Amino acid sequence: MSEDPQPDEAQPAEDEAKQWWQDPALPWQHKPGRHDLICLGLLLFVGIFAWVMIPLRAYLIAANPLLLVGLSGSRSGTVTLGALAAVGRAEWIPGLLLGIPSVIKFDLIYFWAGKLWGDGFMHAFASRSKRSARNAAKAQRFAQRFGVPAILISYLPIPIPSGVIYATVAAAGMTWRKFILLNLAAATVMQSLYMFLGYRIGEPAVEIVDVYARYSGRVAIGIVVLMIVVTVWRGARKAKDEPLTDEA
Repeated sequence: MSEDPQPDEAQPAEDEAKQWWQDPALPWQHKPGRHDLICLGLLLFVGIFAWVMIPLRAYLIAANPLLLVGLSGSRSGTVTLGALAAVGRAEWIPGLLLGIPSVIKFDLIYFWAGKLWGDGFMHAFASRSKRSARNAAKAQRFAQRFGVPAILISYLPIPIPSGVIYATVAAAGMTWRKFILLNLAAATVMQSLYMFLGYRIGEPAVEIVDVYARYSGRVAIGIVVLMIVVTVWRGARKAKDEPLTDEA
């Protein structure tokens, strides 16, 4: 007859299982399912993509603004394309056809996060730093107060995390259909306005881009070096601030 496992043997495994999904930095307080893990993985990918695009944006805005718009829906890239179209060096239609879906592609992930976790997503976002907490609270209040207009305003260059806005309206009960239609309409209007702005500026903007193109590669390399230095510095500072513990 086999003996039942001793409580003290099973306890460490249970504690370990609790620790990883009850971490306040995670958006849930329950054992995550398949959808939770997929959504979290997509959010991590968005973060990595954003980091990679920082130096790429600095390079592509002069080297290949159409590719930049296709990758990220970049506002500055859209304005640049409009300016190039004004002098006959680019076509504006491909820029809109690529830029509109590109600028909204990650919004659906944030909306899904709001549907899955509600306020848990906002708490996880706020736990990253004091600045993140302030920005998340500001965006959440903004979305709760304005609702639909908040989605439209999120396309303006304002310092409010749009992902929190999308998660907030999702948690408040907005349907997928309504969000997709509103988001698509807002993206179409705003990308068209940025393209028109570049077209109206025309030659002066092209001259600036041409000058910047001579240095864009160096700027991109400089940004990569700066990112590495900042990451190393933050890691060293964090290790220094952590209290030392005596090992038994």
